Order: sequence, then C-alpha cells, then structure tokens
Amino acid sequence: MKPMGAIPAELRGMQLAIGGRPVAELATQTPAFIYDMTIVAARVARFRAAFRGIDLHYAVKANPFAPLLKSMAPLVDGFDVASVGELERVQALGKAVSFAGPGKRDMELKAAISAGVTVNFESEAEADRALAIANRVGKAPLLAVRVNPDFELRGSGMRMGGRASPFGVDADRAAALVRRIVDSGADWRGFHIFAGSQSLDTQAIIDSQAHTLELAIRLADEIGAMPPSVNLGGGFGLPYFPGEVPLDIEVIGAALAPRLEALPQTRFAIELGRWLVGEAGVYLTRVIDRKGSRGETFLVCDGGLNHQLAATGNFGTVVRRNYPIAVATAAPDAPTETVTVVGPLCTPLDRLADQVELPVAWPGDVIAIFMAGAYGLTASPWEFLGHSRPVELLVGAAPSTAA
Repeated sequence: MKPMGAIPAELRGMQLAIGGRPVAELATQTPAFIYDMTIVAARVARFRAAFRGIDLHYAVKANPFAPLLKSMAPLVDGFDVASVGELERVQALGKAVSFAGPGKRDMELKAAISAGVTVNFESEAEADRALAIANRVGKAPLLAVRVNPDFELRGSGMRMGGRASPFGVDADRAAALVRRIVDSGADWRGFHIFAGSQSLDTQAIIDSQAHTLELAIRLADEIGAMPPSVNLGGGFGLPYFPGEVPLDIEVIGAALAPRLEALPQTRFAIELGRWLVGEAGVYLTRVIDRKGSRGETFLVCDGGLNHQLAATGNFGTVVRRNYPIAVATAAPDAPTETVTVVGPLCTPLDRLADQVELPVAWPGDVIAIFMAGAYGLTASPWEFLGHSRPVELLVGAAPSTAA
C-alpha cells in the first residue's frame, strides 16, 4: 500500500458534500469537475487579512472556467492572462488586466493595447513590436517589464528565475528597456518579477519577496524613477502529497509589510492561481469495471489523464505520488482494500492512484480525486483518444462584498 495526500479540510467528512450538495446529486453525469466557490472565497479572505493593502490578482491559467471567473471578479483586484483567449474570457468583467507570457503574436499585442491592458514585455524585440503596433493604432500603451530575476525561489516546483530563461528580460538589461519605454512616450506601469511557483517553503517565499523588492529598488535607482506598480508574482504552493505542510501565509504577510515601506509610491500586487482555487476542485469519475490481474485489483474509471493529467503524475512530477482520493459513494463502515485506480485510456500512464487503501468499490461507484481546482481540465489532453469532455460545475456561493 502507498500513501496519499490529505483531503482539504472543508471536504472531509463521513459523506462527501461539495458546496453543501451531496455527491449523489452532483455525479448524475461523470466524469465531472465540481468547484466549490465558498472555498475560493475563504482563501481570498485569508489572503486579504494577511496582506493588507496589497492587490490580489488571479492568474487565469490556473482555472479559466467562465462561471468561476465571473464569481471571482468581485473578490479580486485584477486578472493576469497569458493569451488573447484568456483575455477574451475576462475582458468584460470590469477588472484591471495584465498580459504576460513569451511569444505574444502581433494580433495579441494589438488586442491588448487596444483594450487598455497592461502588457508585460518578455524581451526587447517584443517591446519594439508593441511600440510599433501602438503607433499604428494611435493609442498610448500601458507597458510593464517582466524581469528575469538573478535569484530563484528555493524549493519551488517550477523555478523561473536565476537562470537563462524564455520568461522576462534579464535583470541586468531591464533598466535600459524601461528607459526606452519611457522615452517612447508610453505609459510605463512598472515591473513583474516572478521567481518560481508551487513552493511550500514559507521562509523561501519570504526571502524571495525580500530579494524581489531589493531588485525593484536597484532597478528604480538605475532608471531614476519609482515603478508605479510591482507584481511580486506568487509562488504559493499547495500540499498535494503525503508529508507536505501548508504554507503559513500570515507569517509571509507579516514579513513583507515593513519591507514595502522602501517603495512608498509603488502599488504592489501578488498574483495567485493554484493557491486560490486548487483545493476548491474535485474530479468525479465513475467505476466502469473492477478487475483482478496477477494478484492486484484495478478499478477502471470513465475518466483519467485525459481530464486530470496532474493526478497521474504526468504534469511536471518527477516521482509519481498519489493525490488524495476517496470512494465518494462508499458507506462510512465499508471494508477497505488495496487497489489501483486507472482511467479508460490505452496507455499505462493513465493511472489515477497507485496501490492505495480505499473502501471496496464496484462498477457504478464514484471516485473523487481532490486538489483538482487548478491545472485540471485545460492542462490535460482531453481530446486524446476522442473521449467526451467532462462536465464542469460551480457550486457554493461567494460573499457579495466587492474587493
């Protein structure tokens, strides 16, 4: 038997309910992603209490489900997008938008500039193209520089600083690019400095934020002007696997607050995706077949890596480990067994859980994969082998208080 990660606290109980609704009601059609907005709102409230005076931006790439974005809009200060497709999803929601990501096409730059979106440059060549496009459309663009920092976020799942990178302008070239932007007459909006993601090391994030502020101050001195805004990135991780400990964001907020006084004229933002929505999602898949093979028991389900790639260990995981999982339809006193849970695809990679102890399940039972609110469906090859697209449903209600 192999261990699995911990089920999010709000979803623990004798019988699984999501957003106050029992699984039997939600799983009439499977596979399905169910997102609980009350959990998202609780994460936002916790952030607000820990980071007073700092803007909260939602990274759309984590989960671009339209009803979720609409419910998120009153709770956050802005949306961060990485394509014109994401821009189109949030453009009518009435929030500030910033556009990052390498390889922005001319049509995307034109759309962003025309819409009054802040464009985060990833290279000098991209800046040249954007300034030429802005001149053609006759609109002063809102431009920021994404900086590739000369440090990394220790312990992060994906390190995005301190090395050669397709993301951002190297720190030693950023000031010169800002001076070009300012000289062009464009509206320079500041810096986006992102060192890494999915870190569970509280002290590492504190140190990274301190280095980010030191870098912003150094660049401001080189430029001779204070940045109007600094996006500090995010990097806040979630505990998916056994033994992982959640971040203490209150300690991070307390450490950051006095450091912001060094740039009193600058507005700061933290950009979060996974940390806000990851624990709010549950993937439901139904057992189609139960089979034995050479002494092992397999539960074959109607969905797998084509919908929830990350849970199978095929989305940047070096060592495959088990996400938290449950038999959602099992009786509280059901006997348990060791099983492997797989999807319907013709590949051995389609393994949702490996040798885990679960209540005995049969065809028709519903399996719940937790931690499915971020990088789920849109980060998975859902057209692979032509299986159907899963249902997505937002349940629960967020407070109506605007950010």
